[in-house]
Amino acid sequence: MLDIGFLELMLIGIVALLVLGPERLPKAARTTGLWIGKIKRTVSGMQREISAQLEAEELRQKLNEQQQKLDDSLKKAKQEVESITDAPSPNRTATSNIDNSTTAQAAAQDATEQRVAKASARLDDALQTVREDLPAPSSTPSDKAEQQKDSNHQ
Repeated sequence: MLDIGFLELMLIGIVALLVLGPERLPKAARTTGLWIGKIKRTVSGMQREISAQLEAEELRQKLNEQQQKLDDSLKKAKQEVESITDAPSPNRTATSNIDNSTTAQAAAQDATEQRVAKASARLDDALQTVREDLPAPSSTPSDKAEQQKDSNHQ
């Protein structure tokens, strides 16, 4: 802020003593101190709000990035599941033996279930990665400001 040394303060004090006199100087000094305190509190409050807004913006950006990753993972998983369900099953070929068609149908169903299980596992892995990348839940900037106000009042 201002670079005022001891000599400058002493000079200001002597001039104030000569101008205001010994009766009004203590009251003027008290009033000046109160105004300076109010200004400092206002400036620090604005700095806290600005830093809280910047922190909130960073969190929003991280959240958007994580949401984008999650959306991409979900799209991939959805495409894999759709490709599995759209693939022709081997039991659609005409066979004269019912036992062979039942066996083929069971094998196709097993293969489909395995593909769905793999896709589900990939989706679970993607969700776990997103959860790990998200920052730990903390109090919101407004909660922090209220906690600081409470500690200042005490």
